[in-house]
Amino acid sequence: MSEATEVKIIREFNAPVERVWATWNSPELMKQWWGPKDFTAPTIKIDFREGGTYLYAMHGPAGTEYDIDMWNTGVYKEIVPNKRIVYLDSFSDADGNPVPPSAYGMSDLPDQMLVTVEFEALEGGRTRLTLTHAGAPAGAQADSMAIGWNQSLDKLAASL
Repeated sequence: MSEATEVKIIREFNAPVERVWATWNSPELMKQWWGPKDFTAPTIKIDFREGGTYLYAMHGPAGTEYDIDMWNTGVYKEIVPNKRIVYLDSFSDADGNPVPPSAYGMSDLPDQMLVTVEFEALEGGRTRLTLTHAGAPAGAQADSMAIGWNQSLDKLAASL
């Protein structure tokens, strides 16, 4: 297995920090942008508090190998309103029980990874978001993760 790495993405949004923050803790708003291009988020459940959990389903384009619900769950470790969200992330089944990444054909990934999302208010009502997803093996898996996150954040920008 390759050495673990961090995928770090910095994006600026033309919206105030409170509005960008809300898209990370409202299931209705998150459904608008969660998942890479051409993916939908049919289910998002959030217990947004430290120690709370989430359950997301991502569904890929029809007729592709991703034309299934792919589930993720995790636990919020730290929440600082309008500043930072830190959570553990795992693949899961529809009931929120963690499953190994191999259940979705991704045997190179660890069972659990750490995601940190930082929000910074900028002048002019803009927001800088810094996302760090730690634990993916360096190489193709990390590259794929970066592509997926960037496509999701493109959708987030469009939804704002």
